[in-house]
Amino acid sequence: MKNFIGTYECKIDDKGRLKLPSSLVKQMENFGSATYVVKRSVFQSCLEVYPMSGWEKLMEKINRLNRFQKKNADFIRQFTAGLKILEPDNAGRLQIPKDLINFASLRKEIVITSAGELFEIWDKDTYESVIATSEEDFAKLAEDVMGDISFADDQI
Repeated sequence: MKNFIGTYECKIDDKGRLKLPSSLVKQMENFGSATYVVKRSVFQSCLEVYPMSGWEKLMEKINRLNRFQKKNADFIRQFTAGLKILEPDNAGRLQIPKDLINFASLRKEIVITSAGELFEIWDKDTYESVIATSEEDFAKLAEDVMGDISFADDQI
């Protein structure tokens, strides 16, 4: 499984063009696709960018939901609202659509951060406030999320 690595500070211009850092562009090439899907995050006011292959795997799972249950149909509609397909241009920029810029409140200063097999695009101030938790808060979160997982069979 491939994963993105790193956090990058960059800028978005008035036309919504986001210049990607060269090290991120190199990582994007490893996913074997020049096509990406950008969507609204479910839990935060940021954007999620998936390589097409990862997006297709996710949609395979979502398409197994029974659309004759209202909550499932509502979820699918909300989850896919505002989806856009993006391809970096020859200058290594992504054109972020206005509706998604507005959703994530993107201003000039941007943070791109890895999140496993996708990366997130944040307004810098919003990102800084979200990650500004105390060590104790993060330690508790880590314990709650990872504390019951057995790594005995893993090669870690």
